[in-house]
Amino acid sequence: MNQDIRDLIPITVWNHFSDLNAVPRASKKEEKVVAFMLAFGKQLGLETLVDSVQNVIIKKPATPGMENKKTLVLQSHLDMVHQKNSDTLFDFNKEGINMTIEGDWVTAQGTTLGADNGMGVAAIMGILSSKDIQHPALEALFTIDEETGMTGAMGLEAGYLKGDILLNLDTEEDDEIDIGCAGGIDVTAVKTYALQAMPKKSMAFKLLVTGLNGGHSGMDIHKGLGNANKIMNQLLLEVGDLIQIISINGGSLRNAIPRESFATVMISPEQKDQFLETITEISNLIKIDFIKIEKNLLIELEPVSVDFDSGLNKKDQSQLLNALKHAHNGVHKMSEFMTDLVETSNNIAKVLVANGEISIKCLTRSSIDEGKKELAGLLTNVFENEGFQVKLSGSYPGWQPDKNSEILKVMKDLYETMFAKQPKIVACHAGLECGILGKNYPQMDMISFGPTIKGAHSPDERVSITSVQKFWKFLIEILKHSPDKK
Repeated sequence: MNQDIRDLIPITVWNHFSDLNAVPRASKKEEKVVAFMLAFGKQLGLETLVDSVQNVIIKKPATPGMENKKTLVLQSHLDMVHQKNSDTLFDFNKEGINMTIEGDWVTAQGTTLGADNGMGVAAIMGILSSKDIQHPALEALFTIDEETGMTGAMGLEAGYLKGDILLNLDTEEDDEIDIGCAGGIDVTAVKTYALQAMPKKSMAFKLLVTGLNGGHSGMDIHKGLGNANKIMNQLLLEVGDLIQIISINGGSLRNAIPRESFATVMISPEQKDQFLETITEISNLIKIDFIKIEKNLLIELEPVSVDFDSGLNKKDQSQLLNALKHAHNGVHKMSEFMTDLVETSNNIAKVLVANGEISIKCLTRSSIDEGKKELAGLLTNVFENEGFQVKLSGSYPGWQPDKNSEILKVMKDLYETMFAKQPKIVACHAGLECGILGKNYPQMDMISFGPTIKGAHSPDERVSITSVQKFWKFLIEILKHSPDKK
């Protein structure tokens, strides 16, 4: 089916995307894709370099007649989120993504697709390899580690880029032009606990929460999607007096709404009936709460055999469940300045309980720095009140909108001419690299746009074929009509 992808229009974009998707490129494991991009640039005979943090920069001179245009920086990130369904056998470190076509959509078979931000990378590759597309002088910036800390953008030093305008190709609705984004900070709560022996003749059960939609913890946070960690905690709270928690493993990546959670608990045989009855009752209520948006939610319970004889003591168990109950998850505040924009939110992304250690990882986002600090502070108080130690890390700034942007006017006028309607001028509740890049390049005019992508950061990720065609045509016209040098 990957050959069918290569036959799609525009062929240059889909072929570059297919080549890219054959290369493993998890965040913080970009060695292979960095080598791939270096070979690509050098094969074209273009100036190609890699900076101290492994960002790749490829420069291409202006085509004849475009020398007096301002230099454009085309920017996308090389890494992708690696997520798969629990029943999918796939090794992200060795295998290329298996793609398929479903109507107007390209998707992957049981894994994330990598359209975020692979479509942007592929489009830039298409421009760099072209021989007939008009464009000003170009600087292609391919950053690393956007998904798990934006360390590529943070590490890019001043002086590498000479461009006046930056086009970030990393948003996910083709009728939107993005002029701002949220900043973020990681909130991690940790705690050790003394193992407590379980009573003899205890029974072990595994509780499974699966089948949730998941999604991007910024772009999808307002949709009311189920968070597997919150759902699991709700279940465990209801039976807290009956159980002893042995382990919990919920969620995966900080920037993905958790789709699955698994817990192993012990109970005494005398409390089995009450335990099963309560779990069934609460499971039914939770499914009713999510019946419209999480139609595939599964809450299952199965007896298991365990090779250990100890778990959480009652005090630590109670503190864990209370902390997760009171820790905010989801939208915290909507913007007062832009309609329908989430200002501040939190995602309880990962919960691990095992072998005497508890770890809770959250990603807090806000388009306002004070909002980010406020919610991180509230979370810190909740966790510290329950005996956890809290670490704040990975803070990155938001990107403040500039409604007087020169390239924004060019793009608005082009969009209206080409598509006979006005684009939506928006800011997004995701972390784009523009705000970070702007620290070392404060005079650079920046815009973000891209094709329509749904379900990013989940195995349901898909990109619209017709939208890629629209995006590509728009990008080519922007290059042709980029502003002149003053």
